[in-house]
Amino acid sequence: MARANEIFRRYPFQFWLMFLGLIVSTTGTTMVWPFLTIYASEKLLLPLAAVTSLMTFNSLSGFVSSVIAGSLVDRFGRKGMMVIGLFGMAIVYLGYIFAVEFWQFALLMLLSGSFNPLYRVGTDAIVADMIPPADRIQAYSLIRMGRNVGVATGPLLGGLVLSRSYNIGFTAAALALTFFCLLTIFFLKETLQREEGKSNETLRDQLKVISQALKDKAFTRMVSSFTLMEICATLMWVVLAVYIKQNHGIVESQYSWLPTTNALMVIFLQVAITRITQRHSPTKVMPIGAAFYPAAMILVATSNNFWGFFLAMVIMTFGELITAPTATAYVANLAPPDQRGRYLGFFGLAWYVALAVGPMGAGFLSDTISIQAPWYAGAIVGVIAVLSFLSLRKVEPHSVLSQPAAD
Repeated sequence: MARANEIFRRYPFQFWLMFLGLIVSTTGTTMVWPFLTIYASEKLLLPLAAVTSLMTFNSLSGFVSSVIAGSLVDRFGRKGMMVIGLFGMAIVYLGYIFAVEFWQFALLMLLSGSFNPLYRVGTDAIVADMIPPADRIQAYSLIRMGRNVGVATGPLLGGLVLSRSYNIGFTAAALALTFFCLLTIFFLKETLQREEGKSNETLRDQLKVISQALKDKAFTRMVSSFTLMEICATLMWVVLAVYIKQNHGIVESQYSWLPTTNALMVIFLQVAITRITQRHSPTKVMPIGAAFYPAAMILVATSNNFWGFFLAMVIMTFGELITAPTATAYVANLAPPDQRGRYLGFFGLAWYVALAVGPMGAGFLSDTISIQAPWYAGAIVGVIAVLSFLSLRKVEPHSVLSQPAAD
């Protein structure tokens, strides 16, 4: 209890308001999001490759939006972009209720990819603005915990509700996002501190920062490594639900325990694991975490029952707990203060590149080779990710090496 009180007092009240908004919004969206490929597959009656190709639309718009989102967040402020992103995502979830054609799903995926980075990058930038470098790893782990409180409850509710009506789930997601939007409008304060002489900086000028960031070897190597690891994650989060239902008869109500287990592990283990990992150099920690991902891929490929897939999710989650908050803090510490939004936005491209490659590649391999082929391919990609993380220390700047650990 004393430790909890210490953590609560360490961070400002605005941090905890955002924490609450993330819990509510994520609970609503995860009632539906893990099951979207199942919903689209049953609506469209198309092969797996065609259904998973929808994620490519999401990733393409998300890729572009992540680049622009960072500049918008740094140019116009964190709060306004978060409001636009949250309200836009609420409209998207309502739109799924009326989607019956492939092009309609594709359009909604494009819009989802456009809006989502706005509030994700805004949230990460606010944390970096409010929290000093020494406390950022723990702060990002707490933000992940807040999201995962929602992920713990959302899929379980979704597994119960969606068997009756997907429309209820989509409506709940829209209402939860609207709640966070209103919380942001009325209670969150803008944290962007504009430097003198930069008020007339144009969006084009700000986008030049991205080209400068790409010259940073540590940053580009970090993004590349994390992207490879995220390809494995997209298979678990996008493809697994369809894979186990179509090939092993595991339905939504059973599958919902897998993302819920992931979330519960984050809630109860993230802070403890972060307290251990933050004592060591990020470039020593991240390869260890990445190594759990290919192990999970192999286990999915060789399993034929619920408990095998359950164990694979547990293994991958340990890797996530070790790597994700460390990687986000590493990027935040690399970035100059007035460029954090752009650095974090570009870092967010890792998920969208992975989303373009992972599910679509999995659909192709599954339809043309075998149902296990995507998972063996994912294991190979995961091993390459580990090697890439290991090479990161060779280009790590002294400024990051010397960052103090959190208490």
